[in-house]
Amino acid sequence: MNEDTSSAESRCVFCAIAAGDVDASVVYEDETVVAFMDINPVTHGHLLVVPREHAVGFEDLDAATAVHVWSVGHEIARALRRSSIPCEGINMFVADGEAAFQTVFHFHLHVIPRSPGDGWTLNAVSHEREWSLLESDAEAIRDAMPAVR
Repeated sequence: MNEDTSSAESRCVFCAIAAGDVDASVVYEDETVVAFMDINPVTHGHLLVVPREHAVGFEDLDAATAVHVWSVGHEIARALRRSSIPCEGINMFVADGEAAFQTVFHFHLHVIPRSPGDGWTLNAVSHEREWSLLESDAEAIRDAMPAVR
């Protein structure tokens, strides 16, 4: 873990929501995750899927929990498309670390319904990268990966 788990949990609003100590508009819950409406949504219907066990980011999640978070996010995305909430598309978004815009340091998956003109934009500027540099990056990542199970 990135910090002392007990002290992180005592300060963590998502742990409090998962424990039922703080009110939230819960959409789904089971023994591993809780999914609830984002209190500061970027679009109508924006929600979060949060593991019950405190984990700051990807590095702190075990594989089974990570898979379950995404599986629940997938089911919620499907439900959004069938609901009365405007939804012509879906963004699934994770902010892992302060540099990636994470503001609550408990892992969470944003499930964001999208419609044309909904006001939320991504304004990233991309640049084509030279092939040799792409290969060098790929090698660095492969070297850091554990053997595939």
